[in-house]
Amino acid sequence: MNKPTVSVVLVVCNVERFLSQSIESILGQTFGDFEFIIVDFGSTDGSKAIASTYAARDSRVGLHEIPNCGLAEARNAGCSLAKGRHIAIMDADDVSTTDRLMQEVAFMETHPRVGVLGGATEWIDAAGSLLYIDHPPTEDREIKLALATRCPFWQSSVLIRKEAFVLVGGYRAIFPQAEDYDLWLRISEHYQCANLKDVVLKYRIHPFQLTLRKQREQTLCKVAARASAFSRQDRKPDPLDAWQEITPALLAGLGITEGVLQSAMVADCHDWILNMSKAQENSAALNAAIEFLHSDLRFAERRQISDLYLTVARIHWRESEFWRGGLAASRAVMTRPLIVGRPLRPLLRRLGLV
Repeated sequence: MNKPTVSVVLVVCNVERFLSQSIESILGQTFGDFEFIIVDFGSTDGSKAIASTYAARDSRVGLHEIPNCGLAEARNAGCSLAKGRHIAIMDADDVSTTDRLMQEVAFMETHPRVGVLGGATEWIDAAGSLLYIDHPPTEDREIKLALATRCPFWQSSVLIRKEAFVLVGGYRAIFPQAEDYDLWLRISEHYQCANLKDVVLKYRIHPFQLTLRKQREQTLCKVAARASAFSRQDRKPDPLDAWQEITPALLAGLGITEGVLQSAMVADCHDWILNMSKAQENSAALNAAIEFLHSDLRFAERRQISDLYLTVARIHWRESEFWRGGLAASRAVMTRPLIVGRPLRPLLRRLGLV
């Protein structure tokens, strides 16, 4: 039997809500030369039954079961089964556009030095309504500059050259919630990177995809992945090869101060809260913001805390809770009085005073 050009890998564990839409978006691709590897790693809801139904209908779909494990281990298990030249990653709550694989394969076949390719994404809410379109950087140099501070790929949009995945050793289990970011950093050290300008994915925003606790864990892992990359760039051994878990103490040993770590946590959590707000998940956004503001923020920048209070104020005003909105706004001003001058900045700029 001929090997497929693409191996699509989808891992599932208790994700039944949007799973059928995700699977059907792959089976409906205009590009047909692919195998669809679905790995269930311990579902206790209806996810496995849903995937099994599609596997029985379509010979391209193969369902594999493994014991419960971390996300990185599950993705590695699926990718280890890949027979294609390229690996397409898919998540169970997202939706691929019908020509995603067609566009990505065409690009990769004509750009042999590119190891990982993503694309623009439509951000949608739980009901599938369009929120906005995210356009990541498209050129190799821009992407590698962005990788130094953030992740310029959405995992469900990427097509990975299999040889690149194998060369760097796949996902690393020490990076839960940021295993993709670490992988892109390592691939970028050997290959070029690219993003298509066209939309290839509908990325779903909903309150169940990432809890605040997991957001904190993700920030730890992102900061560690950057520290790991900086060490490799200096031709030093990767400091995380000998560790099993990323902790604040480990990061402190790598020279990352509590101030830097807390600043990164505030920024990432604020982004998550803003995304929930854009998706009209105002209750989830407010609960997360209040929980975060009541935590220990002694090392965070006052500007960040003030901005978070302003976000809380905007959400309350949107919900017609004007008294609470005013209270949050006043706390923003008390935290950083300079924000009172923000409305005057455009005028001051025109006058050349700032």
